Amino acid sequence: MTTIFEKISNPSEKGAEVAIKKAAGILKSGGLVVFPTETVYGLGGNGLDAEAAKKIYAAKGRPSDNPLIIHVSRPEDAEKYCYTNEHFYALAKAFMPGPLTVILPKKDIIPFSVTGGLDTVAVRCPSHPVARAIIEEAGIPVAAPSANISGRPSPTCASYVVEDMDGRVDMIIDGGDCEIGLESTIIKLDGGKAILLRPGAITCDALECVCDSVEIAPSVSEALGENERPLSPGMKYRHYAPASPFVLLSGDDEAQTEFLKNAIKNENCAILCYDEERSLLNSEKLLPVGKKGDLAHQAKVLFTSLRDADKLGASVIYGHLPPKNGLGLALYNRMIRAAAHTILKV
Repeated sequence: MTTIFEKISNPSEKGAEVAIKKAAGILKSGGLVVFPTETVYGLGGNGLDAEAAKKIYAAKGRPSDNPLIIHVSRPEDAEKYCYTNEHFYALAKAFMPGPLTVILPKKDIIPFSVTGGLDTVAVRCPSHPVARAIIEEAGIPVAAPSANISGRPSPTCASYVVEDMDGRVDMIIDGGDCEIGLESTIIKLDGGKAILLRPGAITCDALECVCDSVEIAPSVSEALGENERPLSPGMKYRHYAPASPFVLLSGDDEAQTEFLKNAIKNENCAILCYDEERSLLNSEKLLPVGKKGDLAHQAKVLFTSLRDADKLGASVIYGHLPPKNGLGLALYNRMIRAAAHTILKV
């Protein structure tokens, strides 16, 4: 198909209203629109249309048992599509609009093709003004996974959306670089307890300020079992991966630096490096990800760095294993999946 391109960073700018109406019309008629969010770019379709969901899976090359998230323009709109409760609204008051997705029992209006056959649906209200304007104008929940070929790093800028989705979708909206760079936090509610299925910018510490308790699902840091069914996106399959093998290094800073120096001499490698070690590593294939302690910046540039690494023609890509606390848990979750759980102790 021929893909329409529009550039909108704010719904109030000149020409934005026409483009937003065009995007909403495509969604209502069963087409696909890629739009910016604060996390990553989303590949949107009508969340009430079973055939639109099938188109999303086809465009991504994604297994149909991997659930989609429905996006709403206001938290209270979730009432139309799932069974909410007081705990959902406490979370909504604290974190919505924003990068939090909550899994709730679905209503019949949501087709099983959207939920991967589950009786639950994942719902979130994005904070990006363009995303909310499109959803509001369309008047439907927008089912949207990340706008990349399944398994590849999620796109946080329009150029990488085009690389994966040109000719596969009806419309791509360029809204600039995404603010956060990692997909939303996903939780399932069990009364007042939150079960964390995918970490993101809303951290465990933040959730504990609202929920009675937070339980981290084993799949956050370990591979999902062969016969286990994914309850949310990003749990079962290899995700976020560059084309070249990605290896995560574990060990003290000095040992990792020495390993990388030797790797540069003996291998065709690219390195996702901290700013502090750039002067120690003599290579043209360094991809700085920020200071070691700046997890927010590392999160923002991770997926772009993995895609950029592929353009360097390296045989292997090395990166540092992040911590498992705070935002580090979200980085850890994405990076071990990108590396297919390949961790090298040095």
